[in-house]
Amino acid sequence: MASTTTANPEDIPSDGLESLIADWSSDQRAFKKVPWGKAMMWIFLLSDTFIFTCFLTSYMTVRTTTTVPWPNPSEVFALTIAGNHVPLLLIAIMTFILISSSGTMAMAVKFGYEKNRKVCAYLLIVTALFGASFVGMQAFEWTKLIVDEGVRPWGNPMGAAQFGASFFMITGFHGFHVSIGVIFLIITATKVWRGSIELGRPGFMTGRAGSYDMVETMGLYWHFVDLVWVFIFAFFYLW
Repeated sequence: MASTTTANPEDIPSDGLESLIADWSSDQRAFKKVPWGKAMMWIFLLSDTFIFTCFLTSYMTVRTTTTVPWPNPSEVFALTIAGNHVPLLLIAIMTFILISSSGTMAMAVKFGYEKNRKVCAYLLIVTALFGASFVGMQAFEWTKLIVDEGVRPWGNPMGAAQFGASFFMITGFHGFHVSIGVIFLIITATKVWRGSIELGRPGFMTGRAGSYDMVETMGLYWHFVDLVWVFIFAFFYLW
C-alpha cells in the first residue's frame, strides 16, 4: 500500500507565484531589476510616442493634400536683424539649447550615480534653465505669429488655414511637455541638493534607497522631449 506524504511548506521553492506576487506587491521594483518609476516612465513614453506620431502623421497628410499653398517656413519663422531677414534663426537657437540640455542631463545622471550630489544638482538646474529658455523663446515665437502675422488656429493670412492649427497643436503640446519637465527638474534638483534621495526611503520615483534612480528616470523623460523636438524641427520647420 503506497504511503502518502504531506509536503512540508518549508520544502516548497520560494520561486514561483509567491515570488511573483512579492515582487509586484512590494511597489519598489518590477522584474527584480527595474525600478517601478523607470518601468512606468517607459510605458508613459511609449504612449506619448504614439500621440506625437499621430500628430506628425496628420500634419504630413494635411500638408500634402491641401490645395491651398502652404506657407514657407523659412519666411514665416525669419527674424529681422539690421534690416535683413534671417531664416529660422530663432528656431536654430531653440534647437541648440534643447540639444545642449540633453548633454547636461546626461552629465547629471552620471554625477548622481557617482554620489556627487552638488554637481548633480547644479547640472539639473542648468538643464531646467535651458528648458525654461526654450519655453520663453517659444512664447516669443507664438506672440510674433499671433500679433504680427495674424496667424490663428482657425485661419492663416499667409496661406493654408491648416498651418495655424497644426503649428499651435504640435508645438504647444511639446512646449507643455517641456514646461512640465522644467518643474520636475527643479523638484529633483531640490531633492538632490538636500540629500533627500540618499537619506530617503525607497519609493515609486526614487527607486532603491540611497540611489539616484529618480534622476535617471527624469533623464529618460527629458531625452524623449529632446528627441521629439528633433522630429518636429525636421518635419515642420525644414520641410
